[in-house]
Amino acid sequence: MSLHAQLSPEAQERLNAQRRNSTISAIVVSFLVLVLLGLILAFIFLEPFLKETPVIVSYSASVNDEDNIEQKKMTNSVERKPSAPSSSMAKVIAANTSSPTAVPVPEVDIPEPSTDFGDGDDFGDGWGSGGDGGGGGGFGNIPSTMRKRCSAQDRAARLQENGGTEQCEIAVVKGLDWLQKNQNKDGSWGNKKKAGMTGLAILAYLGHCETPLSEKYGETVLKGITYLVNLGVKKKGRLVDGNEPNPMPYEHAIATYALGESTTFCKQLGLNIPKLQEITQRAGQYIIDNQHTRSGGWDYGYSEDGKRGGDLSVTAWQIQALKACKHTGMDFRNMKGAISKALDYVADCQHSSGGFAYNTGGKSHSKDGFYTLTGAGMLSFQMWDKENHAAVRKGAKYASANAKFGYKTADCDLYGHYYLGQAMIARGGPEWKNYNESFRDDLIKNQGKDGSWGKPGVGKNNNAVGAEFVENVVYRNTLCILMLEVYYRFLPGTGGG
Repeated sequence: MSLHAQLSPEAQERLNAQRRNSTISAIVVSFLVLVLLGLILAFIFLEPFLKETPVIVSYSASVNDEDNIEQKKMTNSVERKPSAPSSSMAKVIAANTSSPTAVPVPEVDIPEPSTDFGDGDDFGDGWGSGGDGGGGGGFGNIPSTMRKRCSAQDRAARLQENGGTEQCEIAVVKGLDWLQKNQNKDGSWGNKKKAGMTGLAILAYLGHCETPLSEKYGETVLKGITYLVNLGVKKKGRLVDGNEPNPMPYEHAIATYALGESTTFCKQLGLNIPKLQEITQRAGQYIIDNQHTRSGGWDYGYSEDGKRGGDLSVTAWQIQALKACKHTGMDFRNMKGAISKALDYVADCQHSSGGFAYNTGGKSHSKDGFYTLTGAGMLSFQMWDKENHAAVRKGAKYASANAKFGYKTADCDLYGHYYLGQAMIARGGPEWKNYNESFRDDLIKNQGKDGSWGKPGVGKNNNAVGAEFVENVVYRNTLCILMLEVYYRFLPGTGGG
């Protein structure tokens, strides 16, 4: 006989109820687990789609520095009108993205051209009378100045406000059109000293706020920047075409200055041009590392210990280039110390009259004794926030009393007068008003129908050293354009410090 345990009906009912509750609880827990897993997976896979679209800066048209910057949503691709970039250019621009591919990069071991590059004197001494500057007045606050010069409405207002005319803007556009039509297929300009000529052309476009995104000139600007970047890749950071020692520091500095401004613009616009920042940093550091150790200036061939010690013509370009590099926000070793030594050198070049000489020996660059580097000396201080330095005040008085301009006269030294234009507008007041009236209309009057300027001065008897700007049409056209952009390219000074 076997014994069997048997539950009472009440106990059986309680057991069944417990089983039902356990089943329901298990189902609920399982459902909650599935919901939780779904949320985790959704967060992982949907996160890239929930990120905010990058913004592109649109520059305010208002004259006030405190204007708010309008922000526009940016699509994932860059659209350019009226035509798309060529296949080689299409790889270069990306909005806030990285790319392993640049425009075709030349091999480093490609032979360097060394023929037909000038004798050095026309680019060395000849370029020693001034040149394109980094901008007095507002250079220390370049985001504001860039924002302002990017508005056609603001440019027109500042032209009138600062002594310009509608004809100035017409002349600038005609000049930019000429440059566009005469760009080489590889993106450069000119047939020799191409790094320097290309740098000047890019500066002329950026001075009018024409960037790689510009509707009319975007492709032109992009090709020019790319040419310099590829040159820097090939030459390991040096932006020169040949091996002549005299032109080298001019070309490298001008091209570095252009890439410095290009980097700042592209960073603000969210554009990525492969290798642009890398080459800009290497080029700027090369300038700092090759400063003359004794004088504090810069010399031909970037000699660091040569007996000559450099000259103000070469030095002023390095100072401008380093200012553009500094504003990129990148780090450069010993930037502060290099500029301090450089400004000491510039001060030593000032003559007792107030004019700035070619070097510390007091040499003038003009056949009539005028110190043609006066504007270069003044601007060197102004760009580094020393607009009230005694050297600037003395230089302005000297220029007001002695500077002359006439496109078809011996005093048409475009190189020196472009420096003076920037330095004097940074001074402002009567000094700028009088100087502006001495060159503005005469410069516009001598522009040709095709947008270019003919040979200035009276040939070899010009009151300047060298004939580079007389014979080189790209050189003189870019200087003329830059002179007429001075009204809006940088914020003017308020006058008298």
